[in-house]
Amino acid sequence: MRGFREKILSYYREHRRSLPWRNTDNHYHIFVSEIMLQQTGVERVRGKYPRFVAEFPDFGALARASQKRILSEWQGLGYNRRCIHLREGARKICSEFSGKLPESEKLLLSLPGVGRATGRALLAFCFNRPVVFLETNIRQVFIHFFFQESERVSDTEMLPLVEKTLDSNNPREWYYALMDYGTMLKRSIGNLVRKSAGYRLSGRFEGSLRQVRGIILKTLLSSPALTPDMISSITGIDTGRVMKAVDRLTQEGFLEENGLKYSLCD
Repeated sequence: MRGFREKILSYYREHRRSLPWRNTDNHYHIFVSEIMLQQTGVERVRGKYPRFVAEFPDFGALARASQKRILSEWQGLGYNRRCIHLREGARKICSEFSGKLPESEKLLLSLPGVGRATGRALLAFCFNRPVVFLETNIRQVFIHFFFQESERVSDTEMLPLVEKTLDSNNPREWYYALMDYGTMLKRSIGNLVRKSAGYRLSGRFEGSLRQVRGIILKTLLSSPALTPDMISSITGIDTGRVMKAVDRLTQEGFLEENGLKYSLCD
């Protein structure tokens, strides 16, 4: 275990990535980055994050912003539902926690879009708490070092090793080191996370309903209100698929209907 930790830290000392959400103790900035990074790669987040936190510099600013404005800044990150989670989370933090990120796992898990992994990452990166969690790059590291001969590895098998090797004095930097090493491994030897029992191949994006939903939201950002037929005419997407996507977006709180036209919710 000592050799494992020294190998990870030695690499980190030489190759530490300088990422804006690492170079801060601002809990709001770290919160935004963790939501952005849930389903989006580091490089895409790096391109969007600075402008986003400049436009919405704190929980209060994000809570007061219109959904249309937030969605406009979010374009290019995908999985737009996270926009709603961000604003709902900011509003809850302002109304229930005096505008400060709560320090307990239970309260963090009460925030929209915050699951166990994100909640514990926030505890580690905002409060330097020695909590145990897994994410893609951390799985990559533990599979590489401890499960090379295994065909399938569960999180239950990995978590005791994460706990045993955890640097309790500085978990924040230790997790950064693990993530950087995992990124290097993926680049050099491929995606070992395919061995993870929870691994699922992402569905094809091109032509998917998710793509249609994104196109519709982008179209409505520049138009006040449109009927499904108008959206179909502008985008070239079949009206039936537009209607299916519009219904889903309305149910999720993105769109509102006024007469026969749809527009972005405030």
